[in-house]
Order: sequence, then structure tokens, then C-alpha cells
Amino acid sequence: MDYQHLVIRKEGPVDHVTLNRPNELNSLNDRLVDELLDYFHNLYFDRSVRIVTIRGAGRAFSAGLDLKQTRSNENPGAVNGSVSDGLKSQRRISEIVMRMRRCPQPIISLVHGPACGGGFAIALASDIRVGGKSLKMNAAFIRIGLSACDIGVSYFLPRLVGVSVASELMLTGRFIYAERALATGLVSCVVDDDKMEQEAQVFIDEMLGTTPIGLRLTKECLNHSVDANSLEQAIAMEDRNQILAAQSADFREGISAFLQKRKPVYNDT
Repeated sequence: MDYQHLVIRKEGPVDHVTLNRPNELNSLNDRLVDELLDYFHNLYFDRSVRIVTIRGAGRAFSAGLDLKQTRSNENPGAVNGSVSDGLKSQRRISEIVMRMRRCPQPIISLVHGPACGGGFAIALASDIRVGGKSLKMNAAFIRIGLSACDIGVSYFLPRLVGVSVASELMLTGRFIYAERALATGLVSCVVDDDKMEQEAQVFIDEMLGTTPIGLRLTKECLNHSVDANSLEQAIAMEDRNQILAAQSADFREGISAFLQKRKPVYNDT
């Protein structure tokens, strides 16, 4: 698929993804939704990519759904079509965050300016969020006559900040800004907007110091453990992953490098 609104910059095993509709605050139109679906679908099978960063061009991360398109005839399923059409349109957008969680690569969002509605959901679905000082995030859906429970927000937000803060933000649609986002654990750090990429590189370098299979299995196991019904279920997954990872040549290289006090060289084998 030829991308019009996504810019992918490859830097070794890292993909730097930019939502590129700056004049529309990177709002999600049909084309951008299709491109995000395509990218994360292909990413699932691409073992050459170990880490992904995602950011918005211009002065926003993403203002969410493109409401101008929604009101036009370009997207009839969302407002004027049948229930079936509406559900199909809704699921196309929701599928983005499911594919983000399904893919084995850690995703780092660099969030500056508005991250509203669907943009908020994409940030929440990431594994790590680096905040710029200009960030302002909200569950905008409830402010336009919808429920705030949309695109996985009701799943991700209470797990990140707790039910009380999530309830406050979702029932009111109020914005959360950089300082409080850091205090509630919604972002890992807050830096000047022009320092976000530099800060993300610290996380990238540390992740690239791990084995490829160890990184993939950690994201997978963490996903399952968040929803595990018992300690036994979480430990069963951990035990399985450790035995799998221990069979790899990279594990033996990691042990040798540690004992020899040198940097390991991993080959994903």
C-alpha cells in the first residue's frame, strides 16, 4: 500500500512512524485509518523491525476522528448508514489499537499537543509514552454526543491511571496536561517538545540491548498477565517464555557476554 498520510523512516531495526496530516492536526480520515491498519498488520509479521516510535507532524499528535469527513458523504456508515454500516466503520478504527497490542514490537508514542479521541486511544495503546510539555489529552468522544468508552479507552485508561482518575477524565471529557499526566503515570516522562525523540532514543537503546525473542515475549506475556485471572496463569506464561528463550543461541551469547564483561551481539537465533 502506498502511504499518503503515514511517513515511515527506517533506522536499522527501528521504524519511526509519523502521522502526516499536519494541517488537519493529524485527524483520522478514512485513508489514514486504512494506512494504520495496513502498517500494523504487516508489522506483525516483520521480524526485521524490533521497535516502533509513533508521533504526529506539526503541532499535534492527533486530534482524533476527522469530523469534517464524518459529516460529509465520504463516510456514510458513521452517521447516515445502517447499524451494520456503522458497526463496520467503527470496527475499522478500533482494529488499529488491537493490531498495535497484537504486534510483538514495543511501541513508543511521542505525544505533543492535542491527543484527543482516537489520537488519545493510539497513545494509550502504545507501550511507552514520552510526553512533550505541550501535550493535552482527552476522551473527546463524550463531548460530541458519544460515549467516552471508545477505541479501547475504557480498557487502557483505568489500567494506566486507576479507575478513579479514569472515571474523572472519561465522564467529563476534560483535558489532562503534561504535569498531571506524569504524576498519574500516563506518560513515562515529560520533556520539551523538541527533545522527545532524544528521550525516546534512551528507551530504544536499552531495548536494543535485549535479545529480540526476549523483547517480543516480554510484550506478549505482559499483555496476557494484565488480564490474567490468577497468579498461576501469569506464572504459567512466564515459565513457558523462559524455557523458549533459554533454547536460543542469543541466551547463550547473553550469558557469555555478561561473564566476559562485554556487549552482547544478538542474531535472533
